[in-house]
Amino acid sequence: MGYKTLMRPDDAPTDLFETADAKEIAAQLSSGARGKALRERRDIVSGAVMEESRLIRLAIGPQGQVLPDLGMKLGGRGIWVEATRASVEIAVNKGHIHRSAKRKTDVPDGLADMVEAGLHRSLLGLMGMARRAGKLHSGFENVRSFVRENPPAWRIAASDATRDGRNKIRVLSKAPWNATPMLAAFSAQELGGAIGLDDVTHAALAEGKLAKSFTTVALKLHGFTPLIPPDWTEELDDFAAWQADRAAP
Repeated sequence: MGYKTLMRPDDAPTDLFETADAKEIAAQLSSGARGKALRERRDIVSGAVMEESRLIRLAIGPQGQVLPDLGMKLGGRGIWVEATRASVEIAVNKGHIHRSAKRKTDVPDGLADMVEAGLHRSLLGLMGMARRAGKLHSGFENVRSFVRENPPAWRIAASDATRDGRNKIRVLSKAPWNATPMLAAFSAQELGGAIGLDDVTHAALAEGKLAKSFTTVALKLHGFTPLIPPDWTEELDDFAAWQADRAAP
């Protein structure tokens, strides 16, 4: 299926899964779509009103084409669905997209997988951006030194990182800074490729605007796939504690 009809006036590509600029995504997420503050939208599946940061925008093209719009930058009509695999699949299978668009739509196969893949790429792009900005520290010794003195916004580990190495960094970080979220959804090769290095097993993201954008994308990805392997019990407990702290009034 082609999405040429979704092109912007300047003819810039609109398929975020192949051509997304992480800097633009970060700017959109931190300041809101089209320069406006993030607003609340209605999830087409549950009917609940939520902040945009918890939703995925689906753009509807002139011919009814449906395209995930992670950066919230595409023109045309947009509908919103909660950023979870279950919600996207229900929206597709139960006809919510057609009804909300109020027209016949052309929904691509594997829409939830497309969203997940796009969120993966967005996170890797943000890591590369953070590295260039000096906000991402990588390598076991560098990360250990960083977390001794600074609260990490995120601890990042390769999905095949050893428990011993993970635990040493976890203990150093948790003692002064309490629970910190962890991302372990990428291999060492994927992490290294994202930041222009060889295989990377450990990294830490510094706090700041980039970290806020990273958190938004990571939590959306969490709705589609686990961020942490199921047998990493200590890290899962830390993540749950961090989520509870964020939800506390």
